[in-house]
Amino acid sequence: MNTDAEGAPAALVDTPVVDQMRARGAWNPKWDKLHEWDPAWTEQFMAMGMQPWQSGVLEPKLVELLCIALDAAATHMYSPGVRRHIRAALDLGASREEILDVLKLTTLVGIHACNIGVPILAEELAAREQPRSDIG
Repeated sequence: MNTDAEGAPAALVDTPVVDQMRARGAWNPKWDKLHEWDPAWTEQFMAMGMQPWQSGVLEPKLVELLCIALDAAATHMYSPGVRRHIRAALDLGASREEILDVLKLTTLVGIHACNIGVPILAEELAAREQPRSDIG
C-alpha cells in the first residue's frame, strides 16, 4: 500500500491544489509518480508554488510572464508550460513584445556557458602559443 510521508494511506490524503492543477491543465504528468509515492509532500510543494497566483502581491500577467521565463529557460525547457503560460499571459493582456522580451531575457541564462567556457578556451589557446621548454 502506498503511504504519504507520515505513513497514512496515500488514498486518504486530501490534495486540493494538485486536483485544481490537474483540472486546469497545469499538472505535469511527470509528477504522477511523485504524487503517487508522497501525495502529502507533493501537495505542500505545489501549494507553495501556487502562492504567487494566490497572494495577489504580483499582478497575474506578471506571474504568467515569469512562468514563461522559468519554463522556457535552458535549465527547464518545458514546452507545454511555455504554451500554457503564453496563452494565459495573452488572455491577461500581455503584448507580443512583452512576451518576446521575456523570451529574449530568458536566453541570457545560457550565457553562463560562455562565462565559463570562453576564459578557459582563451587560457588553453594562450598555453598552446607559449614556446614549449620541454622540446629539445
